Formats: sequence, structure tokens, C-alpha cells
Amino acid sequence: MIDDHEDKDLITYCGLYCGDCFANKETIADLARDLRKELRQAKFDIIAESLSAIPFFKVFEDYEQCYEVLGAMLKFRCKQTCRGGGGPPFCKIRKCAQKNDIEGCWECGEFETCKKLDFLKPVHGDAHLKNLRKIKKQGIDRFFEGNRYWYNKIK
Repeated sequence: MIDDHEDKDLITYCGLYCGDCFANKETIADLARDLRKELRQAKFDIIAESLSAIPFFKVFEDYEQCYEVLGAMLKFRCKQTCRGGGGPPFCKIRKCAQKNDIEGCWECGEFETCKKLDFLKPVHGDAHLKNLRKIKKQGIDRFFEGNRYWYNKIK
């Protein structure tokens, strides 16, 4: 049984677990920051431009775009959990759960068909639904045992 209150606070209203999220872990953002710094110090933009003239290294024509993508990855930081107001500020799921005074969608009899959850599908597939079913059936404490889902392709 999990007694750690903090872990329970990392369960989102929609059934995902903030502790599994790359934005919460901040590893990707840190690595992107460090790589951008190394690339700047090496003046790799100049090297990439020179290399791109060689057919084998033609892909370096896209170096500037790669550097921009790394910059976007710096934004993958989540300082607040879903329950603490983090995540998308427009989240209809959080607003609905709070309005209905429920801990999460697993307490709602309509979560299986709820259209508010559809915006999660492009990134999470049906992972949130699998987690919601598990929490509804086994409870929050058992949610931490075994598998949790972050991404699960819809078949």
C-alpha cells in the first residue's frame, strides 16, 4: 500500500501519472539545454553549413531547424502537477472534475465515452482509459502496483 501523499497527488484527473511524464522529470529539457550549449561553444552552425556542401552530410542543411527543435524541448518542463494547476491551463477535464467535486474521472460513470478525454488520444492513445479502468477497479493505492500507462497505441 502506498502511503506517500505526494505520489497520489501526481495522479491526474484523467488517469495519467505526472511522475511518468518527461516534462515532470525534466531530463529531456536538461539534455536539450546542454546540447544547445555545446553546439554554441563548438560553433557547430558554421561546421554544419560547411558539412552540408558534402553530399554525404547534406542533412546538415537542416541544422538550424534541429537547433530550434532543441529550443522547443527546453519548454518541456512542468513545475506544477495537474492537481497543482500545471498542465494545459484550458484543461476541461480538470475543470469538470473540480466542478463535480470528484478526485478523478474514474469516479464518473461516463469516462469511457467522455469527449473531454479525446484530446489526450493523439499523445497518449488510450493509456489514460486503461489507467482509469485500473483505478476504478482496484483503487488508487493499487494503481501504483504493476503497470501504469503513459502511451498505448489504440488498436
